[in-house]
Amino acid sequence: MIEPHPADVQDRDDGGGALLQVSRGHFPFIRLVWADGGYNHERVTAAVANIRVEIVSKIEGQSGFVVLPRRWVVERFFAWINRNRRLAKDVEATIKSAAAFLYAAAAMLMLRRLARCS
Repeated sequence: MIEPHPADVQDRDDGGGALLQVSRGHFPFIRLVWADGGYNHERVTAAVANIRVEIVSKIEGQSGFVVLPRRWVVERFFAWINRNRRLAKDVEATIKSAAAFLYAAAAMLMLRRLARCS
């Protein structure tokens, strides 16, 4: 499920909670979500009562680069979709076209994986 939103919608305030509520209908089995500090707000954590939101935060006193638990999963996904030139910059005129190109990028990624397996 892809749920892009306009740049004026903050993840912390309105975007994160709405995303969890929409995802509940598609993925009722999810109980735990890892998120970065951008989603660290009570609106997000209280959006859906039976989903626990665990914020992956920078380690206190951290100096330099440190691999954070579960954060690499999100960063890896961003790297995969940014391999599609169209998604390297956010230039879409509408939310629907942005979602369509994200679905196309995900489909190409899955097709490449299937082709390697056969």
